[in-house]
Amino acid sequence: MEDHNFVVGQQFSDVKAFRNAIKEAAIAQHFELRIVKSDLIRYIAKCATEGCPWRIRAVKLPNVPTFTIRSLEGTHTCGKNAQSGHHQASVDWIVNFIEERLRDNINYKPKDILHDIYEQYGITIPYKQAWRAKERGLQAIFGSSEEGYCLLPDYCEQIKKTNPGSCAEVFTAGSDNRFQRLFISFYASIFGFLNGCLPVVGLGAIQLKSKYLGTLISATSFDADGGLFPIAFGVVDVENDDSWMWFLSELHKALELHTERIPDLTFLSDGQISIADAVKRKFPNCSHAICMRHLTESVGQEFKNSRLVQLLWKAAYCTTALAFKEKLTEIQEISPDAATWLQQYPPSHWSLLYFEGKRYGHLSSNIEEFNQWILESRELPIIQVIERIHSKLISEFEERRTESCAWTSMLAPSAEKHVMEAVDHSSKYQVIRSDDVEFEVLSTMRSHIVNIGTYSCSCRDWQLFGIPCSHAVAALTSCKKDVYAFTDKYFTANSYRKTYSKEMLPIPGKIGWKRETDVPVDEDARLVRPPKFRRPPGRPEKKRMCIEDINREKHTVHCSRCNQTGHYKTTCKGETMKSSQ
Repeated sequence: MEDHNFVVGQQFSDVKAFRNAIKEAAIAQHFELRIVKSDLIRYIAKCATEGCPWRIRAVKLPNVPTFTIRSLEGTHTCGKNAQSGHHQASVDWIVNFIEERLRDNINYKPKDILHDIYEQYGITIPYKQAWRAKERGLQAIFGSSEEGYCLLPDYCEQIKKTNPGSCAEVFTAGSDNRFQRLFISFYASIFGFLNGCLPVVGLGAIQLKSKYLGTLISATSFDADGGLFPIAFGVVDVENDDSWMWFLSELHKALELHTERIPDLTFLSDGQISIADAVKRKFPNCSHAICMRHLTESVGQEFKNSRLVQLLWKAAYCTTALAFKEKLTEIQEISPDAATWLQQYPPSHWSLLYFEGKRYGHLSSNIEEFNQWILESRELPIIQVIERIHSKLISEFEERRTESCAWTSMLAPSAEKHVMEAVDHSSKYQVIRSDDVEFEVLSTMRSHIVNIGTYSCSCRDWQLFGIPCSHAVAALTSCKKDVYAFTDKYFTANSYRKTYSKEMLPIPGKIGWKRETDVPVDEDARLVRPPKFRRPPGRPEKKRMCIEDINREKHTVHCSRCNQTGHYKTTCKGETMKSSQ
């Protein structure tokens, strides 16, 4: 409170500074202002409470913008209510209060705004006012959603200019150029995927929360150390069959531009039909599996049983038919309904044992990790979302490139650890050699057949993971073979370094955007307008309306006075008509 006391002769840099100071004082000291006169040369105000003598007058000094207090009369005799709101606590005032906090934390929530204002000023403001202030604050800091869409064509040009070989295209619909879709894949990402990553692609989507909503869809892979590697991403106005078909078509084009032959890929997704059909159409020779994280989450939500989730994970990792059958039997015993529900997903779509493609041990996509990159920026304009992803890519590429320079092993750390564990276990086995390539490896429990010519073991770990299992290591060691030479190339340190060998270059701010040609451009043709669909005002409904509710017949109202339908007793005109007759 003491910081907001005034004295006669006190000076302020200009009229705006004085108005802000008097407003702050009124809010902090819990009294309402009644402005008598306010212009560029004088300001007169008094306490709005009837009978309170407090009054202040300030004027502008000659030839300078400085304002000074000329008179200050009386002291407050009015009561103060710390629980009520305040007329001076406008949306603009709240924006000034939260601006710095919002710059540091985009996820600064309206309820946090309410809490901080109450803690500092002791007043309570409506939730809706805090929500509006946050919206306006984000717009002041990051620009409007409309501006973001307008800048997309130039921004895509800058991506291709600063990172040659990149794909960046914006697609519009209708004669008024409404935004429909955006596809971006940086050259460093395409090169890294084709030259060092595992041929496994995770597909997923996350809803944006900006003024015009939309969905960000993405394709990610795994580097040699199992880390997330984004390949491409896009934004669509609506996620549907057409948008997934379009996205995978653009991804196919981007890969085709930089390689003579697209490798045999394995796609991981949540299993929705839109994605499955698009993969089948655009990548007909590739495999498609259901992400186990999504499948187990669905089981957990449907049946509320953690034991079922654990058994499903164990079933997915089984490498023998007998072990797989045992896990499914346990699921049947715990919940016959869950076993029936699971039948809609054939084992060939999710289990390691029956899946026809190669996943290198990855049962789940890493799409959730990628979504975390933009989780806090989903409310920002579309260009800000892209810039967040781009900034994260720059830092991740640089950090991983530097980190890999210090590696001394032939394999990436996670693969090296896997091999070292296999070497430790292999010392306990007895090896019987059948011929140049086939071995029988005996352990205390059972025996396994290893064929180093086909890179296979009867335990199936070598085939499924691409790294020699302990039985294979025992066989290779017995014939003095180099274990590392029999590890898949995707797990080598060299592959990891190739993945991050191309530098992800920064994109200048819009002030630095210059067109290389002086040929006149039709601005209306370049202008991208936001989608027609906007986020409805207020909080979204938590309860979704089901199809049965939509299709249900409307209730027919009945009048108890005249026995007619279509109106109630209170609106019945029967008596009026009778009296008129």
